Amino acid sequence: MLPMLSSLYRRPASILLLWFAFVHLESVAQLSEDTYHKAEYFLSDNIQRQVYHLDVNPNWLKENNSFWHQTYTKDGKRFFLTDIEKRETKEAFDHAELAKLLSEKSGENIDSANLPFYRIQLDGEGSVVFEWKNKSWTFIDGMLRSKRASSDPRDRSVAVSPDGNWKAFTRNFNLFVENLETGEEIQLSFDGSKNYGYASYWGWSDMIYGENGERPEHFTVNWSPDSKKIQTQIVDLRLAEKMLLLDNSQDDKFRPQLMGYYRGSPGDTTVVMYTPVLFELESKKETKFPGLSLPHFIGMNLSWDSTSEHLYGTYLQRGFKSFDLIEINAATKNIRKVYSESSPTHVNNNNIFRRLENGQFILGTEKSGWNQLYLMDWKSGSLVNRITSGEYVVKNLLKVDEENGIIYFEASGKEKDTNPYYTYLYKVNLDGSGLELLTPENAYHTISYDQDKDYFVDNYSTVNQPTISVVRELKTGEIVHELSKADISNLLKKGYQSPKQFTTTAKDGKTTIYGIYYLPTDFSSKKKYPIIDYTYSGPHIDITPKTFKAGLVGLQQPMAELGFVVVTVDGLGTSGRGKTFNDVSYRNLGDGTTDHVLAIKELASKNKFMDIEKVGIFGHSAGGYDAARAMLLHPDFYKVGVASAGDHDHRMEKAWWPEMYMGYPVGEFYHDQSNITNAANLKGHLLLAHGGIDENVNPSATFKFAEALINAGKDFDLFIWPSRNHNFGRADGDYFTKKRWDYFIEHLLGEKPLRHYRIQR
Repeated sequence: MLPMLSSLYRRPASILLLWFAFVHLESVAQLSEDTYHKAEYFLSDNIQRQVYHLDVNPNWLKENNSFWHQTYTKDGKRFFLTDIEKRETKEAFDHAELAKLLSEKSGENIDSANLPFYRIQLDGEGSVVFEWKNKSWTFIDGMLRSKRASSDPRDRSVAVSPDGNWKAFTRNFNLFVENLETGEEIQLSFDGSKNYGYASYWGWSDMIYGENGERPEHFTVNWSPDSKKIQTQIVDLRLAEKMLLLDNSQDDKFRPQLMGYYRGSPGDTTVVMYTPVLFELESKKETKFPGLSLPHFIGMNLSWDSTSEHLYGTYLQRGFKSFDLIEINAATKNIRKVYSESSPTHVNNNNIFRRLENGQFILGTEKSGWNQLYLMDWKSGSLVNRITSGEYVVKNLLKVDEENGIIYFEASGKEKDTNPYYTYLYKVNLDGSGLELLTPENAYHTISYDQDKDYFVDNYSTVNQPTISVVRELKTGEIVHELSKADISNLLKKGYQSPKQFTTTAKDGKTTIYGIYYLPTDFSSKKKYPIIDYTYSGPHIDITPKTFKAGLVGLQQPMAELGFVVVTVDGLGTSGRGKTFNDVSYRNLGDGTTDHVLAIKELASKNKFMDIEKVGIFGHSAGGYDAARAMLLHPDFYKVGVASAGDHDHRMEKAWWPEMYMGYPVGEFYHDQSNITNAANLKGHLLLAHGGIDENVNPSATFKFAEALINAGKDFDLFIWPSRNHNFGRADGDYFTKKRWDYFIEHLLGEKPLRHYRIQR
């Protein structure tokens, strides 16, 4: 070794400097703009223009079995009109003529391939109406007219009774009605106040500005069909505590703007409460139902029956371990439990429920372990008969044909030898007989249906089978009109390979789980690629794309284009596979990525182009928690992580879904699975990111996690986007998209990112 060094030192200085420069460039090569351009091509806004007839999203017309839809073609963005009876799909209007007229009227150069609007209205006279530049435009018979767009004429601060005689409204937080014939006003409530308001609600993103700011006004009442009674709720803020934000991004302010909102965290008692209340106009009687009070993040919607004699709805207990179907007698005020159900873990918070005219109701529950449909008697609450049964999941009740005793529903997991997540449409008689599959193709079927139509639109595809869009007859499922097939010729010219589907065995050693992985368009099996895991382990959704569009339009393919293999897995505990599968996550959200580790190891053992020594992970929101948690739980496996908008401690998250899946009341399992309390486990490179005014997942948990990492002496990176809420780093690409790309380029790929490059969209 010493002779080599001595000979090196005797070389001229210029040669020595060149040698060191060459070695440095070899070890940290800088990416070119071309690499970013490849990734940009697959950003959602860009890629959807490259696939022609990607899918059909119908906008049904009321008059007949017809609809319009908008899509991209070789000629650019186009609007189409389909007349099902004529089995005809054609352009809804002359795009070139309209572009010419718009150019003349506006003085701007309007491209017929990209008309500056996305929605239209059509009528039987052939007119096309759209809004642009604060004007309403009408195109008909080669003529174009415009007028100033009118504001929404509906006054949402009042509600007129069904008979048209009364108007309900609030004043000084109390409820009033006005006789629209005489003008007489009647005050119905008298104890309303700023923090105890009648006929209101608290909106998801309602914000209060400043220390003593006013909360946004909302109005809601539920008139009885006979116009004699009003059901509404009291919004009780008296004990509620705010979450706080500071907006430091406003150009015209030199002090941060204080922002406050109400969003209870798990276990909180200081939350906004809703209390149902009933008013009778003739007697001016008010009846409160304090026994039905619930936190605003659960709430309760009541409906009137057709006789105006009863109210009914679903009452979910806090903690989501039980629910009751209740009926309130409007005369006696008695509350009757029609049906009750409980679970040691959780019940659905969105059960299928439909009342029928014959005194029965349809209920969808997981009490068998699988979400199935039951026909129940409303008066007794007892079972009439099972409508569906089996080890599959009913997802949606599409239509009830009560006259003929037939229902139409969507379900997954029933068909053998298919992906258990694929959704199909079925029909069955109310007595449970005559079950029939209406969409037989081995694919995921996305159904679009408008009430009382004879037909529905079916977009069916898989991640590697482009979308076929058809019109089917509802009664038979027969294809009556083929609308389009997705044209992916542009993708194929780029070398695009659809995501590869795979299965593996879960951490329980027996259950098959499903995932996909993405390859770059310049893929070579002779190269070694670092692996990136894109995570969102639920448990209320399944994240792995199932359709061609979902597989194409997302965060994964752009990341793959940078030189990675990107993997997405639906592990144990996620949604869509029955209650036992889902309950694995109960009080166990912190173990969601263990299945990912097993899946990636098995994939790498079968695919030598995957570099198992270089594995990264990223996710947003609950996926942000997952990504950071994976870095702490599996620190020797995941080398690089990007956790954006993460809820790093579920005790600091919005209450509803942690209380549902982590349990209520709060226990030690919250502490044990917190990223904050496990910060000392970090080994690899971690980038934390958050929007400065994120009211969905408050940035406080990211700050607290950062403080814990500092206290543990851990190196990490932190990015705060001051002006952003929860919406950043999404599939359309923004500043953070490149920052996330660059983090993996530098720390996982081992190359030098291009500084100050701006994403082209």
